[in-house]
Amino acid sequence: MIRRMQHTDIPGAAELERLYFSMPWSRKQLTESLENPAYLFLVMEENDKLAGYAGLLRIMDEGDVTNIVIEESYRGRGLGRKLTAALLEEGQKCGIREFTLEVRVSNLPAIHIYESLGFTKEGLRRNFYEKPSEDAWIMWKRDGSGSLFL
Repeated sequence: MIRRMQHTDIPGAAELERLYFSMPWSRKQLTESLENPAYLFLVMEENDKLAGYAGLLRIMDEGDVTNIVIEESYRGRGLGRKLTAALLEEGQKCGIREFTLEVRVSNLPAIHIYESLGFTKEGLRRNFYEKPSEDAWIMWKRDGSGSLFL
């Protein structure tokens, strides 16, 4: 099940951040962002457990995908794609016409998901990530670039 994030989801989301990101968002950052109307967060549950979450920051009619993570034991089943597609769909309902994100150049599974949803590589941010230092692809899904659900 995919639904909007609630305050009760923050501890689980913070734990996913801690486990899978080298520069994790804190509970405080997640709480402040959840309370900010410019942000949209979705969570994915399976068997009453938090399987993943995704976040989006709205800037006018553009959406910056901020966080997407699936707990490791749930990976390889298409859940990341479903969650990402749902985030984009909810963003569109809020008036977002174009979406952007950064992704580690080595994160081939995520890049594959983003490309399957219509994102294209439009630039490179050198040394964007820390711990370890790595470049990031800048990817965009622009209005009219095809269906969200290819």
